[in-house]
Amino acid sequence: MPKGFLTHIKEKFGDGHYEGDEFGGAGGRDGSGLPSGAAGNFMFATGIECSYPTIDHGRTRRDLLAECGHYDRWQEDLQLVKDLGLKVLRYGLPYYTIHRAPGHYDWEFADQVMAEMQRLGITPILDLLHFGVPDWIGNFQNPELPVHFAEYAAAVARRYPWVRYYTPVNEIYVSARISAKDGVWNEQLRTDKGFITALKHLTAASIMATQQIAKVRPDCIIVQSESAEFTHELRAVRTPSIQIENKLRFLSLDLLYAHHPDAEVLTYLLDNGLTRKEYDWFMAGEPPGYQIMGNDYYGRNERIVLPNGEICTSMDVLGWYNITHEYYQRYLKPVMHTETNVFDAHEAPTWLWKQWVNILRMRKEGVPVLGFTWYSLIDQIDWDIALAQKVGKVNPCGLYDLDRKPRPVAEAYRMLLQEYGQITIVPHGELFEVTKQPATLKVEI
Repeated sequence: MPKGFLTHIKEKFGDGHYEGDEFGGAGGRDGSGLPSGAAGNFMFATGIECSYPTIDHGRTRRDLLAECGHYDRWQEDLQLVKDLGLKVLRYGLPYYTIHRAPGHYDWEFADQVMAEMQRLGITPILDLLHFGVPDWIGNFQNPELPVHFAEYAAAVARRYPWVRYYTPVNEIYVSARISAKDGVWNEQLRTDKGFITALKHLTAASIMATQQIAKVRPDCIIVQSESAEFTHELRAVRTPSIQIENKLRFLSLDLLYAHHPDAEVLTYLLDNGLTRKEYDWFMAGEPPGYQIMGNDYYGRNERIVLPNGEICTSMDVLGWYNITHEYYQRYLKPVMHTETNVFDAHEAPTWLWKQWVNILRMRKEGVPVLGFTWYSLIDQIDWDIALAQKVGKVNPCGLYDLDRKPRPVAEAYRMLLQEYGQITIVPHGELFEVTKQPATLKVEI
């Protein structure tokens, strides 16, 4: 009986474990092990909650960095990030305390934290505006906001030229809605015109800030964190206000990425204060830099409106995958899961794994998912009521509690990191290493 090809191979090269197979062949790595930080490595991250809106018509500032003890324990917090094995941190400098007046800055706290982050080898995604502005700017209704904020972004980029990843304005849509349509933060308006005014100012601020950052870092990577939302209406006859709300959730990204909204939304914009000249300005083209579409997803982002008008939180009916896939098809941008948590510490590990299943499914669809973020590192305060009142209730949603003791989700995240920490953004992602070349070409072909 003649020899088969396997016999010939065995005689020449041995019985498996062939030399060379370790380089991405049958003997290659499986992606396990803590994140390496190498270019192309999937970005596992956490964040430090840093919201600072005002309530009580500007009389009370909710600074979560202060309320959660970060100003006193920032070194300990950064070490927790390092010890967990994470290489990436969403971090917000307190804009309202740093930018003291036009051309005047207080860098004392920022310099200390940024130096330690650099020493520890942590890559920050630097969050420049997180739900509030300095008192001297006022609120999001101020048309000078884009100019003042661009000046601040330029100053940050010059002071920390080693930083490449930025979120210029966190959750533009949420910031504008809660401040100017829901009447909770900052200007505390409840009008459509106030909402559109805040939204256009914040989006313009993000665009102008990105231009200033790009002057210092032409290769800047912009992670635009935005809330992935949906309202399910269980009525035979739909309510127009709810239906347009499901379209308005795209509005900040439409203006940011120069994506023309549909006629109903455009009419709404023009009816509520956006001029044709302003609209044309937004549609001229998207901001500079490499753009990543970050989608924040909490179970409470999905709402069900019952026939009697009652609203209940649906917790994961569509989930991050289905909602974000809709955003991806609209904008065709690389994706990152930029925020998630639950307020029940015992449910948190299961929620973490559910989010990871969503990411794995998105990857199987061929969508480039660059990273995942459990938000936040430590517990938060009063986010169950969106910071509307200063109650002081601890929300046990962190990887660590306010005493910096690990919660069960910290161990679950460590297990996830050890299993998947060295996977690449897409298979053979090393081939497409993040380049230092400045961003230039913008195409949709």
